[in-house]
Amino acid sequence: MTDSGPWLVVGLGNPGPAYARNRHNVGAMVVDELARRHQVALRSHKARAQAAQVRLGTGPGGVPGPAAVVAVPSCYMNESGGPVSALLRFFSVPPERLVVVHDELDLDAGTVRLKRGGGEGGHNGLRSVSSSLGTKDYHRVRVGIGRPPGRMDAADFVLRDFSPTERKDLPFLLDDAADAVESLVVLGLLDAQQRVHAPR
Repeated sequence: MTDSGPWLVVGLGNPGPAYARNRHNVGAMVVDELARRHQVALRSHKARAQAAQVRLGTGPGGVPGPAAVVAVPSCYMNESGGPVSALLRFFSVPPERLVVVHDELDLDAGTVRLKRGGGEGGHNGLRSVSSSLGTKDYHRVRVGIGRPPGRMDAADFVLRDFSPTERKDLPFLLDDAADAVESLVVLGLLDAQQRVHAPR
């Protein structure tokens, strides 16, 4: 894929320690993993976000991959659109080079899927981003958290911490999702989908 400017990778979540390990914050956890593996620190940005500039993945011949900004909004989930649109403007990134990483109830826990565009599936963070941008045509990395058990309300489920069993597998899920982000920006959507969606 040709490198025609930077990408913006945003992990959705809620701010503060009370939410840090919630299922709803898995998008932010993936961005933290990307920052960790590239040895950069997310720093406060005037766009109401924590952000860092990196080069994601490895291109042909082992050269560093595309330039990217990885970021986590510093506001609540349902206000994510403001920081995302401000970051796009600040770093001159078009919406088609935006990647939003988010939790997904409609995917089995541990599953990672890539897509571009489509609906928000009741996800308040995606709804806010789409509303602020005036388009749904951006990339999403969907990180499966599964459906709530029994009659538990979905809103309660996503705002609870991962269970002890889920926590054992969480590092692998974050690693897979971070790999999916890097594949997307290096290979493009279709080739990355073939790699990420392939049965194991």
